[in-house]
Amino acid sequence: MFEEKEIANQYVPLSFKDNIGLYIKREDQLHEEISGNKFRKLKYNFLRARAYGCKTILTFGGAFSNHIAATAAAGKAYGFKTIGIIRGEELADKYLENPTLRKAAANGMSFEFISREAYRLKATPLFIEDLQREFGAFYLIPEGGTNSLAVKGCEEILKAADQEFDYICSAVGTGGTLAGLINTAGQGQRVLGFPALKGDFLTAEVRKFARGDQWELIGDYHFGGYAKTTPVLLDFLSDFYARTGILLDPVYTGKMVFGIVDLIDKGCFPQGAKILAIHTGGLQGWNSKFDSELVKI
Repeated sequence: MFEEKEIANQYVPLSFKDNIGLYIKREDQLHEEISGNKFRKLKYNFLRARAYGCKTILTFGGAFSNHIAATAAAGKAYGFKTIGIIRGEELADKYLENPTLRKAAANGMSFEFISREAYRLKATPLFIEDLQREFGAFYLIPEGGTNSLAVKGCEEILKAADQEFDYICSAVGTGGTLAGLINTAGQGQRVLGFPALKGDFLTAEVRKFARGDQWELIGDYHFGGYAKTTPVLLDFLSDFYARTGILLDPVYTGKMVFGIVDLIDKGCFPQGAKILAIHTGGLQGWNSKFDSELVKI
């Protein structure tokens, strides 16, 4: 279960100042549907669920969630029933119009649509007890998939060959992927996180699981907040794909790579630095909220 494909770091064939080299770790190629950091985050949670004898996985997410899509695909692949508690009760009668939810449903996931007010209570014991009464026994995975087992999976992203890089970069959603990278980064490597959300709360979230202090969050490239974009970002993604053949998503990896390139242009990296950016997947997002922009790519 969750057999890992061998993937290569892809050199970005662009000319950067100061002889700086940028490489992309193609975690998006791990699995067709359970790609990138979702493959990593779900791996040990699904193994734990199987060890416990659980037959049902329950989790949370929004209408365009990579985590929801990946959990449904993993459930189908490995024989688990999956339940998604989805933010937004207005979606109950029209979820098949949403490509992410339609695909998750095709992969066997059943949904419970709840109000945004109720969704804010999702982690409380009383809310979980209500879900257990409604659905029976299940294995719970939190929104975004981040817990200690998810971090354990993300600690497997970096390999021995990755020690040659000076900087390891990742987009940040809930902080689990970045924590895994921090825990396995080599001595002298600096880990940079590029949040896709506004706000300062992520530092505390990363510190829940991270060991060491060789990291920082770069909060200047969220483009207005989660799932927000601008014409500048979308033009960058189109140009980057045309010049490199690497497709980035507009929610996470696109903002990260935009930030890396901008920091290189500003002279923020030393001469000859080697940078490894983690492609955490999320490309299904192009087929949902941003499908109208895909024609540019």
